[in-house]
Amino acid sequence: MTQTILVVDDEAKLRDMIRVYLEQDGYRVVEASNGREALYVARYEKPDLLILDLMMPELNGYEFMRLFSKEAETPVIMLTAKVADQDKIVGLELGADDYVTKPFNVRELTARVRAVLRRTQKTASEPDLLRVADIVLDRTGMTVKVGENYVDLTKSEFELLASFLAAPGKVFSRLDLLDHMSGEAYEGYERTIDVHIRNLRTKIEPDAKHPKYIETVYGMGYRFATQKKDG
Repeated sequence: MTQTILVVDDEAKLRDMIRVYLEQDGYRVVEASNGREALYVARYEKPDLLILDLMMPELNGYEFMRLFSKEAETPVIMLTAKVADQDKIVGLELGADDYVTKPFNVRELTARVRAVLRRTQKTASEPDLLRVADIVLDRTGMTVKVGENYVDLTKSEFELLASFLAAPGKVFSRLDLLDHMSGEAYEGYERTIDVHIRNLRTKIEPDAKHPKYIETVYGMGYRFATQKKDG
């Protein structure tokens, strides 16, 4: 089912730009130019996520969230020109799931949309222990064992490996993998993922130059091999 995103901002050009990128990523987009209009649209459309500017006429983002949070638990990404920590804290305390400070890269915003949706829709059924080939990952203990040896991974490397082990054989694009990495920097995301993959291979592969676990699928991304390779 196509997910609906409500974009709320009094700048029409910014709304248009965000809409174009979100629609390219497969989302349905509805818009509102102020907080009061957003209340009506949100009640009617019941969006899966809101992108909400804080500084708007008639009803600002803070006032909107105070009202709407009593009606629904829809995830919210705040757009704010303010950089003070207190402003961000107030927004988060009112129920926002993430924030982006203006000016921003629209690709960063769409990446954050995917990440927030994934976090809020994550099911509790994900297993704590993942075992594929001779790799065992324990989410509870935050440990990874390759054969008989434990390996130390960074948080980002751990999250990447967990994504691979949860769906062996599935091809992940770089954007897919970015969505699984909480708190990751988004600028230059493709190169960021490549660096993490290279470091992860160094730690878990017998020969990082000829990986048998994490395979490159050229033009698409990466996947965890469903069968071990010799040599």
